[in-house]
Amino acid sequence: MSLTRAIGLMSGTSMDAIDVAFIETDGIAQVVQGPARSYPYTPEDRALLQAAAGEAASLPPGNRMARPGALAAAEAMLTERHSQALAEFFAAEGLVADVIGFHGQTVIHRPAERFTIQIGEGEALARRLGIPVVYDFRAADVEAGGQGAPLVPVYHQALAQAAGLAGPLVIVNIGGVANLTFIDSGDPIAFDTGPGNALIDDLMRRRAGGDMDEGGATAASGSVNPEALGNLLAHPYFDLPPPKSIDRNMFSSAPVESLSLPDAAATLTAFTARTIARGFAHLPQEPALAILCGGGAHNLTLRWDLMQLLPCGAILAEALGWSTDAMEAQAFAFLAVRRLKDLPITFPTTTGVSAPMTGGRIAVPGR
Repeated sequence: MSLTRAIGLMSGTSMDAIDVAFIETDGIAQVVQGPARSYPYTPEDRALLQAAAGEAASLPPGNRMARPGALAAAEAMLTERHSQALAEFFAAEGLVADVIGFHGQTVIHRPAERFTIQIGEGEALARRLGIPVVYDFRAADVEAGGQGAPLVPVYHQALAQAAGLAGPLVIVNIGGVANLTFIDSGDPIAFDTGPGNALIDDLMRRRAGGDMDEGGATAASGSVNPEALGNLLAHPYFDLPPPKSIDRNMFSSAPVESLSLPDAAATLTAFTARTIARGFAHLPQEPALAILCGGGAHNLTLRWDLMQLLPCGAILAEALGWSTDAMEAQAFAFLAVRRLKDLPITFPTTTGVSAPMTGGRIAVPGR
């Protein structure tokens, strides 16, 4: 079967950069990984995206196409930045693509209200590039009563199949939000476990002027505050059975605001680790292996905590020849190919939708 050349664009919940990744795939179980690059947002870009998320929080459900105030400005900026990133990527790598999977930026996600918004003008991007663009991946699933997230599990399953891995195993993706994909026989099982890097990144921006806790060094220099950690873990989300997903802003860092920066970072890092570990209790059986990916896999303090808490051994995605950083961008390239072939991207076991379904709108240049 011939392979489709696809590029995935991921602007994650951390709001720090645009990840661009190239793969060749049949959209099923053949994946050839290509180059990947990251293009950081400016502080002004991040501020606008955060303002857009704040504006989206006030929108009534059912009005997901509205773009008042900062939302319109953020969507135009985001589309322009993605166009620039792709132009730089094509020039640097000398590649040709058949399709682009455009994640956009999630500014609000309330599946219980059948309400989700991913800003990003897919039609404008297709016109500028002259390449079909698949975008707005979550909406169809949410409108059908699903959670609309996580979307990456079917790609995780393809990677495991291509690598000849036998289950049961778990892929732990630690982006702004953290999620698990359980792979054995049958469709993947997946759900959001809780916060990934988002609360830690936001803390570092507010108090240290940085984008993240590089390597977990700040957390390593502090001590976990048991009272604050207990307050964070008291959120009812963690006891809900899957399928389930979260909005980036579901959890508050208020319990750590009175702590020193090192202690606050240590406590939020412990919070992420413990909620990931608690997620394993919702799996149908104990996995033999956990594979760590996403930006949080670089946080040594978080990794150490997970090694102590998880019921199985854990390795980094790189140990299998996979990319820790480009995984999600690759996934949206893969999902774009599946959309072109009308293959499902969400399943009852990943989002709770009633039947496997495809998703994403297709923008064709010149149409």
